Amino acid sequence: MIHELHFSVEEANAMLSRVEPMLRGLREARDRLTDSEAHAALAGAAPANGGGEPGREVGEGFLEVRRLLAELQELGIVVRDIDRGLIDFPAILEGREVYLCWQLDEPEVGFWHDLETGFGGRRALD
Repeated sequence: MIHELHFSVEEANAMLSRVEPMLRGLREARDRLTDSEAHAALAGAAPANGGGEPGREVGEGFLEVRRLLAELQELGIVVRDIDRGLIDFPAILEGREVYLCWQLDEPEVGFWHDLETGFGGRRALD
């Protein structure tokens, strides 16, 4: 087994109300890191002062991304794609380790895939 913690479908679905705002926050924090206006302002800011407001904003974005990723990992959740809000919950189905797969705006955890196949191998839960 790769993962120590495994979720049932019910447990994964119960986590969604907690995880969804975290994923939205993760996406917003990541956007602060990749905001072209912030990077342009940062490039023009005096290096001696740490980049001023743009530098602070980018730094805070980085810390928030790191904090949220660590929190999700501590919960046992695997973040796959920040843009899509795609996550996996380790699970045991039919005696083998798999991932229950969910992404933002899906109403519930309704898919799974083998450890090796990823999103392309998603199958509906029966």
